[in-house]
Amino acid sequence: MKKTQTPLDRLFRSLEYLMAIFLAIMIISMFINIVMRFIFNSGIAASEEVARLAFIFLVYLGTIGAFRSNQHLGVNLIYNKLGHTVGRWVYVLTQLIIIWVMILLAWGAIRLAGVSFNDNWVATGFPRWIVSGMGAVTGVAIIILAMTNIYDAVVRKIPAEQLLEGEMEEDVDLSDFMTEDELEDTIAELSGGQLHAKAQDQIAREGSSNGKAKK
Repeated sequence: MKKTQTPLDRLFRSLEYLMAIFLAIMIISMFINIVMRFIFNSGIAASEEVARLAFIFLVYLGTIGAFRSNQHLGVNLIYNKLGHTVGRWVYVLTQLIIIWVMILLAWGAIRLAGVSFNDNWVATGFPRWIVSGMGAVTGVAIIILAMTNIYDAVVRKIPAEQLLEGEMEEDVDLSDFMTEDELEDTIAELSGGQLHAKAQDQIAREGSSNGKAKK
C-alpha cells in the first residue's frame, strides 16, 4: 500500500522541488555566461551573482532536508553498542547539542542580516541580508526538527537506531507496475518456487537418512 503523505511530507517534497529549481538556475546561468564569453566575448554581469545565490540557497535548503531524513554524515557504531535506554538518552544529548549550535547560527545570522540590511549585491541589486536571513531560517528549522526528534525519542519511545535510519522507505504498490493477472502469475511463480525448493530439500534429507540407514 502507498504511504499516506502528511502536510509535512508535502512541505518537504515542495522543498525538494525548490532545490531542483535553484540547481537548474545555477546551471543555466553559468552555462549561458560561459557560452557568451567563448562565442561573443561578452557575458552577463548578474549571472555570477545569480549562480552564487542559487548555490547558497541550495545548500541551506539541502541542509534542512537532509537533517529531516537523517542523511547527514554520522557514526551509528556507538548507538549500536549501547542499550535502548542509554542509546536513547545519548541521542537526546546529541539533539540538544545540535539545538545549541543552531541557536548560535540563527542568532549570528540575524545579527549579520541587521548589519548588512542596507547593502545590496553589485550586479543584481538583491539585498545582502537575504543570505544571512536564509541562514537564520535554516537554524530555526533544524531546531524545530531536533525538538521533534527529542519528542520521538522521549515521549514516543522510538529507539535511537530507528531514528538514525532516516526516512522509512515507502511500501511499493506492485499494482502500479503490473496488471492484476501479471501480479497473480508472479505470486504463483514465487509460491511454486518456494514449494519446489522445500520439496527438493525434503528429498535430499530423506536420501541422506536412507543412505545412513543402509550403512
